[in-house]
Amino acid sequence: MDVFRTNPELFIEKSEILKALAHPQRLCIVKMLCEKESASVSDMQTCLDEAQPTVSQHLSKLKLARIIEGKRDGNSIYYSISDEETLKRIKSIIENLFED
Repeated sequence: MDVFRTNPELFIEKSEILKALAHPQRLCIVKMLCEKESASVSDMQTCLDEAQPTVSQHLSKLKLARIIEGKRDGNSIYYSISDEETLKRIKSIIENLFED
């Protein structure tokens, strides 16, 4: 049975996640969030050595792919992996990528 023909939406969803992760800085952001659980844009700016608008563009793409979510705390927004299942899957992918 051809799985794609019976469930093309699944492949479209998974390809969007892979596209979002297919940038070095977005991959770095997601790796940071897997390790720290949450971070602000300022934290990411320091880690990535990038300007706030650039970091925000990357965050926007990760949010569109439903990989991360943001929660406001006063004037700051703290980003984290969107849910526990996504966290497990992303951690597995990242661990395999960065395995020695």
